[in-house]
Amino acid sequence: MSLHSLVTPPGEFELSITRLIDAPPSQVFRAWVEPRLLCQWWGPHGMTTPECEMQLWVGGLFRTLMRAPDGSEYPSQGVFLDIQAPHRIVFTDAFGPGWVPSARAFMTAVISFEDLDGKTRYTARALHWSAADRQAHEDMGFHEGWGQSLDRLIAVVADQAAG
Repeated sequence: MSLHSLVTPPGEFELSITRLIDAPPSQVFRAWVEPRLLCQWWGPHGMTTPECEMQLWVGGLFRTLMRAPDGSEYPSQGVFLDIQAPHRIVFTDAFGPGWVPSARAFMTAVISFEDLDGKTRYTARALHWSAADRQAHEDMGFHEGWGQSLDRLIAVVADQAAG
Protein backbone atom coordinates (compact mmCIF):
# COMPACT_ATOMS: atom_id res chain seq x y z
CA MET A 1 0.00 0.00 0.00
CA SER A 2 1.47 3.35 -0.94
CA LEU A 3 1.33 6.37 1.32
CA HIS A 4 -0.83 8.13 -1.27
CA SER A 5 -3.61 5.63 -0.65
CA LEU A 6 -3.65 6.74 3.02
CA VAL A 7 -4.11 10.41 2.18
CA THR A 8 -7.64 11.51 1.41
CA PRO A 9 -8.55 14.89 -0.03
CA PRO A 10 -9.52 17.55 2.50
CA GLY A 11 -13.10 17.15 3.56
CA GLU A 12 -15.24 15.03 5.75
CA PHE A 13 -12.40 12.86 7.15
CA GLU A 14 -9.77 15.56 7.79
CA LEU A 15 -8.97 18.18 10.41
CA SER A 16 -6.02 20.52 9.98
CA ILE A 17 -4.19 23.46 11.47
CA THR A 18 -1.60 25.69 9.79
CA ARG A 19 0.65 28.39 11.17
CA LEU A 20 3.68 30.39 10.03
CA ILE A 21 6.59 29.95 12.46
CA ASP A 22 9.50 32.38 12.55
CA ALA A 23 12.18 29.69 12.37
CA PRO A 24 13.58 27.46 9.61
CA PRO A 25 12.08 24.00 9.07
CA SER A 26 15.17 22.29 10.49
CA GLN A 27 14.58 23.90 13.91
CA VAL A 28 10.86 23.13 13.98
CA PHE A 29 11.49 19.56 12.78
CA ARG A 30 14.10 19.10 15.53
CA ALA A 31 11.53 20.06 18.20
CA TRP A 32 9.35 17.28 16.80
CA VAL A 33 11.91 14.49 16.64
CA GLU A 34 13.91 14.96 19.84
CA PRO A 35 11.88 13.40 22.67
CA ARG A 36 13.27 15.79 25.33
CA LEU A 37 12.04 18.75 23.25
CA LEU A 38 8.71 17.16 22.29
CA CYS A 39 7.98 16.54 25.99
CA GLN A 40 8.23 20.31 26.58
CA TRP A 41 5.41 21.21 24.17
CA TRP A 42 3.25 18.15 23.43
CA GLY A 43 -0.32 18.71 24.55
CA PRO A 44 -2.61 21.63 25.39
CA HIS A 45 -1.82 24.24 28.06
CA GLY A 46 -1.75 22.71 31.52
CA MET A 47 -0.84 19.24 30.26
CA THR A 48 2.55 17.64 30.74
CA THR A 49 4.15 14.87 28.74
CA PRO A 50 6.29 12.88 31.16
CA GLU A 51 6.89 10.07 28.67
CA CYS A 52 7.85 10.03 25.01
CA GLU A 53 9.39 7.17 23.10
CA MET A 54 10.39 7.45 19.45
CA GLN A 55 11.91 4.92 17.12
CA LEU A 56 12.54 7.44 14.36
CA TRP A 57 12.36 5.22 11.31
CA VAL A 58 9.56 4.05 9.05
CA GLY A 59 7.75 1.34 11.02
CA GLY A 60 9.16 2.64 14.32
CA LEU A 61 7.12 3.26 17.45
CA PHE A 62 5.85 6.70 18.50
CA ARG A 63 4.45 6.65 22.04
CA THR A 64 3.51 9.49 24.39
CA LEU A 65 1.82 9.84 27.74
CA MET A 66 0.09 13.14 28.52
CA ARG A 67 -0.93 14.02 32.05
CA ALA A 68 -3.66 16.53 32.97
CA PRO A 69 -3.41 18.82 36.01
CA ASP A 70 -5.87 16.53 37.87
CA GLY A 71 -3.54 13.54 37.31
CA SER A 72 -5.59 11.93 34.54
CA GLU A 73 -3.33 10.22 32.00
CA TYR A 74 -3.80 9.98 28.24
CA PRO A 75 -1.56 7.43 26.52
CA SER A 76 -1.15 7.42 22.77
CA GLN A 77 0.76 5.08 20.51
CA GLY A 78 1.41 4.89 16.81
CA VAL A 79 3.85 3.96 14.10
CA PHE A 80 5.90 6.21 11.83
CA LEU A 81 4.84 5.77 8.20
CA ASP A 82 7.06 8.38 6.54
CA ILE A 83 9.92 10.62 7.67
CA GLN A 84 11.47 13.14 5.30
CA ALA A 85 13.75 15.34 7.40
CA PRO A 86 13.16 18.27 7.77
CA HIS A 87 10.04 18.43 5.61
CA ARG A 88 7.52 15.82 6.69
CA ILE A 89 6.52 13.32 9.37
CA VAL A 90 3.62 10.87 9.01
CA PHE A 91 2.43 8.58 11.79
CA THR A 92 -0.59 6.66 12.99
CA ASP A 93 -2.13 7.49 16.33
CA ALA A 94 -4.28 5.23 18.52
CA PHE A 95 -5.45 6.80 21.76
CA GLY A 96 -5.55 4.78 24.94
CA PRO A 97 -8.40 4.18 27.39
CA GLY A 98 -10.51 7.22 28.14
CA TRP A 99 -10.00 8.81 24.73
CA VAL A 100 -11.65 6.76 22.01
CA PRO A 101 -13.14 3.25 22.35
CA SER A 102 -11.06 1.66 19.59
CA ALA A 103 -7.92 -0.44 19.37
CA ARG A 104 -7.22 0.50 15.76
CA ALA A 105 -5.40 3.63 14.70
CA PHE A 106 -7.76 6.53 15.28
CA MET A 107 -6.04 8.74 12.72
CA THR A 108 -3.01 9.27 10.57
CA ALA A 109 -1.16 12.53 11.26
CA VAL A 110 0.66 14.26 8.43
CA ILE A 111 2.95 17.02 9.68
CA SER A 112 4.64 19.23 7.08
CA PHE A 113 7.34 21.86 7.46
CA GLU A 114 7.49 24.09 4.36
CA ASP A 115 10.38 26.54 3.98
CA LEU A 116 9.21 30.10 3.25
CA ASP A 117 12.34 32.27 3.11
CA GLY A 118 13.73 30.99 6.40
CA LYS A 119 10.36 30.66 8.11
CA THR A 120 8.25 27.52 8.35
CA ARG A 121 4.71 27.03 7.18
CA TYR A 122 3.70 24.33 9.64
CA THR A 123 0.68 22.23 8.75
CA ALA A 124 -0.70 19.40 10.86
CA ARG A 125 -3.36 17.25 9.19
CA ALA A 126 -5.33 14.58 11.03
CA LEU A 127 -6.77 12.04 8.57
CA HIS A 128 -9.52 9.85 10.01
CA TRP A 129 -11.07 6.56 8.91
CA SER A 130 -14.58 7.94 8.93
CA ALA A 131 -16.58 11.11 9.27
CA ALA A 132 -17.63 9.85 12.74
CA ASP A 133 -13.97 9.52 13.82
CA ARG A 134 -13.29 13.02 12.50
CA GLN A 135 -16.28 14.40 14.39
CA ALA A 136 -15.24 12.63 17.60
CA HIS A 137 -11.77 14.18 17.32
CA GLU A 138 -13.23 17.62 16.65
CA ASP A 139 -15.57 17.20 19.66
CA MET A 140 -12.53 16.28 21.81
CA GLY A 141 -11.23 19.78 21.07
CA PHE A 142 -8.89 19.25 18.12
CA HIS A 143 -8.58 22.91 17.11
CA GLU A 144 -8.18 24.28 20.63
CA GLY A 145 -5.90 21.47 21.84
CA TRP A 146 -3.69 21.29 18.78
CA GLY A 147 -3.62 25.10 18.63
CA GLN A 148 -2.41 25.33 22.22
CA SER A 149 0.15 22.60 21.60
CA LEU A 150 1.34 24.56 18.56
CA ASP A 151 1.71 27.70 20.74
CA ARG A 152 3.90 25.65 23.06
CA LEU A 153 5.92 24.25 20.11
CA ILE A 154 6.61 27.79 18.88
CA ALA A 155 7.82 28.79 22.36
CA VAL A 156 10.19 25.79 22.54
CA VAL A 157 11.58 26.56 19.07
CA ALA A 158 12.13 30.22 20.09
CA ASP A 159 13.86 29.12 23.33
CA GLN A 160 16.14 26.75 21.40
CA ALA A 161 17.04 29.50 18.90
CA ALA A 162 17.80 31.96 21.74
CA GLY A 163 19.78 29.43 23.77
